[in-house]
Formats: sequence, C-alpha cells, structure tokens
Amino acid sequence: MPVIAPMPAARPARIPSQRDGAEEAAAAGTTVDHLTETYRAHYRSLLGLAALLLDDTASCEDVVQEAFIRVHSARKRVRDPEKTLAYLRQTVVNLSRSALRRRILGLKLLSKPMPDMASAEEGAYDQLERDSLIKAMKGLQRRQREVLVLRYFADMTEAQVAETLGISLGSVKAYGSRGIAALRVAMEAPA
Repeated sequence: MPVIAPMPAARPARIPSQRDGAEEAAAAGTTVDHLTETYRAHYRSLLGLAALLLDDTASCEDVVQEAFIRVHSARKRVRDPEKTLAYLRQTVVNLSRSALRRRILGLKLLSKPMPDMASAEEGAYDQLERDSLIKAMKGLQRRQREVLVLRYFADMTEAQVAETLGISLGSVKAYGSRGIAALRVAMEAPA
C-alpha cells in the first residue's frame, strides 16, 4: 500500500510594506560583485598601504588577502557600498598592526632575528633610500606613522584619515605635522 505524505498547510500571504524594502536593502549590505570589483581596482594601493606599515612583501600580500576575506565575510554589515574601500583600508591597517604585534612577540621568543632579504629586482640606490625611509618611519610613534602612510601614500584627505583611524581631525593634523618634523630630523641626520 503506497504511503501518502500530507500536504503542508499553506501560509497566509504576507503583504510587503515599505519598511520591509528598507530592511531588506539594509540587510543585503555590499554585494559580492561590488566588493570584488573594489578589491581588484584597489589591490595595488592596498598592497602599498600594507607595505608602508610592514616591511616584507609576503606579509603585505597576506594582510591584503586576509582583509578581503574578512570584509567579504562581513559584507552584510557594510550597508553603504561607497564605504567598501574604507572598510578594506581599515582592515588592512588593523591586520598590519596585528602582524607587527605577532612579529615583535616572535622576535622576543627567538634568540636571533633573521636578517631581511632584499628582492632581486630592487636597485641598490632605491634600496638605500627605502632603507633610510623605513628606518626613519620605524622611529616614529605608531599613530604618526599610520597618519603619514594614509595621508601621503594612500592619498586620503585628513577627514578620511580621521574616519579610518577613528580619531579627530585635529589629532590627524597634529600627528601629521609632528611626524613630518620627526622624519625631517631623522632623514637629515648623518647615518
């Protein structure tokens, strides 16, 4: 004898309201296509941002890729698609900080740190300039370094830097001017 499964009870039709459309749009967040397009368009600038905060290419690539993964998994929270790039930048900055913290802890645990190796493509003159700038940047306070990197490398306005770092506009100006003054002194000092 065949078994006949009962039909599920029909649910009453729900009339959509204007509020439902707004909630649905807010719940949707940034689309995968928009996020991917933003990531592809700004990959090099994000990589450069990480390179100024970190000092080796592999870590920079890892940080940028991890930033994409994290923003991708939290894309529903990015309600305004125009802020997708800002979320990616902020995530790169935060992940760079974390990488530096892990590196410092690793150096404390190792008896002898490994020397940095320059890539084969870089010229000797460029390497000397880059080394002196990196050394000078490392001598800055963390906030000064972050403000200078975002302001002058990422070409962000002072307001964008303030929003990205979560500090006031006045703080951005103060950290920026103090950082530039400290860089001038460090770069002019004999090695």
